[in-house]
Amino acid sequence: MQGIFIQYICLILIILGLVMIANKLRLAYPIVLVLGGLALSFIAQFSNIIINPELVFLMFLPPLLYEAAWQVSWKEFRKWRGLIIGFAFPIVILTSCVIAVVSSAIIPGFTLALGFLLGGIISPPDAVSATTIMRQVNVPKSLISIIEGESLLNDASSLIVFRFALAAVLTGQFQFHQAAVGTVSINY
Repeated sequence: MQGIFIQYICLILIILGLVMIANKLRLAYPIVLVLGGLALSFIAQFSNIIINPELVFLMFLPPLLYEAAWQVSWKEFRKWRGLIIGFAFPIVILTSCVIAVVSSAIIPGFTLALGFLLGGIISPPDAVSATTIMRQVNVPKSLISIIEGESLLNDASSLIVFRFALAAVLTGQFQFHQAAVGTVSINY
């Protein structure tokens, strides 16, 4: 237990160091964090870290979405709502469909339901990274507002795709009513 705690403290210190390096070099910190995370994955001490999925949904995702919601200009969101909604849901659903078809065609034994589950996980773009990068390259405020609003709705639509796909994977069949009402029990 003590070794895991020390690993987590080291990871936090590395993350803080990478953010400080990004700020010093005037780079967008999400890019530096991705590259740093990729480099850490090749180090044996950090390659075996496992995070419980419930922790992600309960501890990490809500604060990120909450912070992103504070960044959104709701006046601009209302102004561009048609464009935002027009992109947010169809893009995630289309991306999930493409990921499902391609992954089931390429990976032996991979079903369409698993492909949709994978699509629900990886299809939405990262709201925090996109906003941070756009602010550093001086993108017009209206475009930033559109991307921020769309990224919030992308997360919502990907969670919907994820929920429906998970219901299909767990039950072995897809019943719209069970997935929509939430009568399928989800145990990790």
